[in-house]
Amino acid sequence: MPYSPRLLDRQLDRLLAGLPAVVIDGPKAVGKTVTATRRAATVLALDDPLERDLLQADRERLTTADRPVLVDEWQLYPAVWDQVRRAVDNGAPPGSFLLTGSAAPTSAPTHTGAGRIVRVRMRPMSLAERALVEPTVSLADLLRGTRPTVAGASPVNLRTYADEVVRSGMPGLRALDDDVRPDALGGYVEAIVDRDFPELGHVVRRPATLRRWLTAYAAATATTASYNSIMDAATAGQSGKPAKTTTIGYRDTLERLWLLDEVPAWTGSRSPIASLGQAPKHHLADPALAARLLGVNAAALVSSPSPDGPLIPRDGTLLGALFEGLVTLSVQVYAAVVGARVSHLRTRGGDHEVDLVVTRDDGRFVALEVKLAPVPTDEDTRHLRWLKERVGEDLLDAAVITTGPAAYRRPDGIAVIPAALLGA
Repeated sequence: MPYSPRLLDRQLDRLLAGLPAVVIDGPKAVGKTVTATRRAATVLALDDPLERDLLQADRERLTTADRPVLVDEWQLYPAVWDQVRRAVDNGAPPGSFLLTGSAAPTSAPTHTGAGRIVRVRMRPMSLAERALVEPTVSLADLLRGTRPTVAGASPVNLRTYADEVVRSGMPGLRALDDDVRPDALGGYVEAIVDRDFPELGHVVRRPATLRRWLTAYAAATATTASYNSIMDAATAGQSGKPAKTTTIGYRDTLERLWLLDEVPAWTGSRSPIASLGQAPKHHLADPALAARLLGVNAAALVSSPSPDGPLIPRDGTLLGALFEGLVTLSVQVYAAVVGARVSHLRTRGGDHEVDLVVTRDDGRFVALEVKLAPVPTDEDTRHLRWLKERVGEDLLDAAVITTGPAAYRRPDGIAVIPAALLGA
């Protein structure tokens, strides 16, 4: 399968040119090893027990090998972290070490590596990386605050976006035929329960309960539902509910596997807003996993406003929530390229909310709303206008991300951008 360029390539090229060690974190099958191997002169694959034994027996192996050295799945032998850190302290030049990890290790390294080892996160492929159409609007340009011209035409329609939700951004899964991909996604989910949790030392006494909780979490995509609400949805009609400590353990383990990608609440800018909510917005790493857990395909998403599944209160349809998940994934990838942070805004009473807030280091930001409608109305943009009134020039730009055919600016200055036309 030919290599599909990733936006993370830009980050890696920049970081490895000036730093001795970089770690790529991300869920299994996201493409870490393929991307990293392209930069490596030596590959130490620690998912091979023999390779781990050799590294443990000969610690000089790491520092005498041809560089750059890729240590793949480093968490399977956590001692290698401290070996890399010591090599950096001893003067390893830029681009010496590249580590990949699909989970946080069960035993933490002695030292954090702060100031010595830089971490980046690899997410599933964004819409721009899927090459549906050439993007015409750059998030980096929006973040400059110059109100750039917004233009371009997109042939991508609602059904295609639904297809992209269920097709997955994991390169290997995307390459599969449509008739077997759902089985592969199902196998991915089963492996989380049957293999990944135990490997991290989390004994799942009732696997069916974990599967129901995962399904309820998938139903909570793009909401700020409380964990109690998710648990209630997972155990509806059952007398015995798992303890809160159990479900918190589920969440923590999924975070260690990089399978949760929650969007934190926005904490304000230099022009603070009172009564901001603090709850994160829930997202799995890939909306395709959420769709598979809920048992829906693209046709079901488009034709049925509320497919069967756990009842989680949310505004709009399941397709709307999963489309927001797809856009959020993409914006997270684009923001990482330019060093920006992604959050969401919601007032405590829920009177105002903005789906995505992309913030520069100086605290100024771009606000994005995500809408299924191809042409947003004044009602769709009211929260963006309200935010502009509250924060003034701290709002660099505002846009509605849609399923529509054209990018343009409304008379009020708010941009309208088809999701497929937005890029880094």
